[in-house]
Amino acid sequence: MKIRHPALIGLAGLGISWAVRLWVGGTVRYRCHALDAGADPLMQGHTDRFIYSFWHETLLMPAWQYRRTPTDVLISDHADGEMIAQATQRLGMGVIRGSGTRGAVKAVRQILGQGKTRNVVFTPDGPRGPRRVVEPTMIRLAGRTALPIVPVGFAFHRCKRLRSWDRFALPHPFTRAVGVIGHRIEVPSDIDAAGVVALRDRVQAAMDLVTAMAEELADAQSSEPMAHEVEGSSARKKAS
Repeated sequence: MKIRHPALIGLAGLGISWAVRLWVGGTVRYRCHALDAGADPLMQGHTDRFIYSFWHETLLMPAWQYRRTPTDVLISDHADGEMIAQATQRLGMGVIRGSGTRGAVKAVRQILGQGKTRNVVFTPDGPRGPRRVVEPTMIRLAGRTALPIVPVGFAFHRCKRLRSWDRFALPHPFTRAVGVIGHRIEVPSDIDAAGVVALRDRVQAAMDLVTAMAEELADAQSSEPMAHEVEGSSARKKAS
């Protein structure tokens, strides 16, 4: 049954935010590997602005890890998205409402109105799938806002998969998690329909690559403690 009453939606959003704090923030051990260190939002001196792309099924990890960065999450402008929007805001991230079919123009205006200070998070296979398939909406959004796309893959060593369209991942307590930040992909502001198709294929390949890397690293049988760091760099700020 879908929740529609505003008070119940608010209560559910509060519950989700605290579950993420206690469950993901309190138990999951996380390490980030940045192929493009300048695209890491937690890197000291990070000033560039990006559209961060990651699969809908891994929302919990970035919602926690990047909650204190200047980042807004693009959430579909329909009733089902309100609960996620409220939970996201309670975790400390901004929210932009809109999608490819509803509120797209409003979302673009909000992004453009942010100046050069905030990043945008986009789930290219959301809000209803198909799973792990990049839809062209994000490519068009990047062209209109002049923001490069950064593919990001997340994976858990052990997790439970829900029977949802995205097989949403719920990490086991005290498991390992890995994030892989890929290389930025520039999108021309004058991109045409053929260009959107070509860029979509490129972003799809990049998303597949960082996801596979994250899954391989998360599955590695290692006794080393997991740390929140960029591999090969000491410049990353530790998440608090």
